[in-house]
Amino acid sequence: MTNHYDIIVVGAGHAGCEAAHAAAKLGSKTLLVTMDITKMAQMSCNPAVGGIAKGQIVREIDAMGGAMGLVTDKSTIQFRMLNRSKGPAMWSPRAQCDRMLFSMTWREILENTEGLYIWQDQVVSLLFDGNKVIGVKTEFQQEIFAQAVILTNGTFLNGLIFIGWKSAPGGRIGETPAVGLSRQLKEKGIQIERMKTGTPPRIDGRTVDFTSLQIQKGDTKPQKFSFLNTLSAIQEKQKQMDCYMVYTNSAVHEKLREGFKDSPLFAGRISGKGPRYCPSIEDKLRTFEDKEQHPLFLEPEGWNTNQYYLQGFASSLPIEIQFQAIRKIKGLENARFHSPGYAVEYDYFPPTQLFHSLEVKNIENLFFAGQVNGTTGYEEAAAQGLMAGINAHQKINKLEPLTLNRNQAYMGVLIDDLVTKGVDEPYRMFTSRAEFRILLRQDNADERLTPKGYNIGLVKEARYNLLIKKIEKRNNILKWLESTSVEPEKANEILVKAGTAPMNTKRKLAQILSRPQVSWEDIVGFVPRGTLYEEDPRAAEFYESAEIVIKYRGYIEREKAFAEKILRLDTVAIPDKFDYSKILSLSTESRQKLQKIKPRTIGQASRIPGVSPADISVLLLYLGR
Repeated sequence: MTNHYDIIVVGAGHAGCEAAHAAAKLGSKTLLVTMDITKMAQMSCNPAVGGIAKGQIVREIDAMGGAMGLVTDKSTIQFRMLNRSKGPAMWSPRAQCDRMLFSMTWREILENTEGLYIWQDQVVSLLFDGNKVIGVKTEFQQEIFAQAVILTNGTFLNGLIFIGWKSAPGGRIGETPAVGLSRQLKEKGIQIERMKTGTPPRIDGRTVDFTSLQIQKGDTKPQKFSFLNTLSAIQEKQKQMDCYMVYTNSAVHEKLREGFKDSPLFAGRISGKGPRYCPSIEDKLRTFEDKEQHPLFLEPEGWNTNQYYLQGFASSLPIEIQFQAIRKIKGLENARFHSPGYAVEYDYFPPTQLFHSLEVKNIENLFFAGQVNGTTGYEEAAAQGLMAGINAHQKINKLEPLTLNRNQAYMGVLIDDLVTKGVDEPYRMFTSRAEFRILLRQDNADERLTPKGYNIGLVKEARYNLLIKKIEKRNNILKWLESTSVEPEKANEILVKAGTAPMNTKRKLAQILSRPQVSWEDIVGFVPRGTLYEEDPRAAEFYESAEIVIKYRGYIEREKAFAEKILRLDTVAIPDKFDYSKILSLSTESRQKLQKIKPRTIGQASRIPGVSPADISVLLLYLGR
């Protein structure tokens, strides 16, 4: 094999796949190194993509030219748009996926990406020239050179699996950990800490009494993630698989508490910090002692398997305790396991050691992406992988890094939070983390980001033209609605039925549609056939976009103005070698944190925890602003 590449990506999880795909599509000769070529983008936990804020991230990845949305659409077995009862800033797409098909689809894409090569091996160390990374060394004693390296090792760096009193090295159950890299990076001055995550038992669906469970169906009109003119798997097959809701009870809790004495979590054998928003079932019982039940979700793992995932029941308790507790849940009295729940503890690199490009500050041409940066979730990992792949390509070609602002993308919020604030638990994205979420909707991710992807060469012209046509058609719909009036006698029956006040005078259709109670479906009868693209397969997308603009135009413009005002400080650059230690008028805490993180702008400095508005005023004075 050749031993010279432009970029090497280590690890083929969700971050690694997006990083390698993006780098190769941009024109860099890329090598993806993975320990197991059959498990690319393995869904180690729940085989689902999207959800609150995560769905927005996947649509952003797709809009930029990434592949996660396309892979999800091809492997979807159930689709739901969450939070439809709320405003469009909160709508979040979620898809339950076929676990095996998801991984196979990713592999098919990667194997057919020009300029991308795959090598099955384990990277045990990095190769350096001074403080610059120049390649990797593998377990098979291969020395492979590159201009940039992206580490996306997931939970495998010194991974340790826990089940009761048993522990064994592993990044996933049955898979060996990656050793050597952490020690070498620590010697290079990289700070390393431990984190923990967990997963629940997998249930044999043949042993479940589904008749006694609460069914959770998908949307009657399922959508998809990609903005491209493609159909999703369920749109083609017209078949969705059901999910189910179950509940714990006092008998379940009593049995689980019997295992607390054997819990590695409570015995202090696990030192890593676990995810607050996806805790183990034993954590839930201890934190919420007064709760009589906890909801769980029994979700299928694919079209052609009987395996089910019990979301909400992650555990590291002894296998027998897990087994007996689950059999006390209604509908699971005869349940059998395919595999037990377990916890995994692993090394991560606190992300304040990174630039916004995800390049390591004190090791040139080395990038980190995914769970090694302290995040949890496939979507967060994929977003970082995409941006690391882009920026590694930009760096080796002496181009400016691509960074996204907090008002441009959830991906921008994610990376800014990581490198500015750091993490004290596995970071998970929520809509509440984005201060400009009405601008960062799932429906307009293409308008926000496809031009950026096009400008750097990741988005091809065909996709860009789709966006231009969408905006043109949406704007034509807006013009028609704003110029077409309707008489009260024709509209009032619809208005009363929708639960809003009737009209006394003629009104523009745009004014009628601006009412919260009125939807596009209510007024579509006023549209003469052949007027507004009803034959276009993307017509529903155009109508939804127009309706959101009409209903929320005031809020959107107000938030844009607010964002421009708030983010003005992000245009005030701080010199790279600015010495905060000499500014005695800053608080001691501020000096220490600013010196450690070395923010590149005043805006970033203002978001560092512990840096006060008074400190920002001092900095502005020193910078002559």
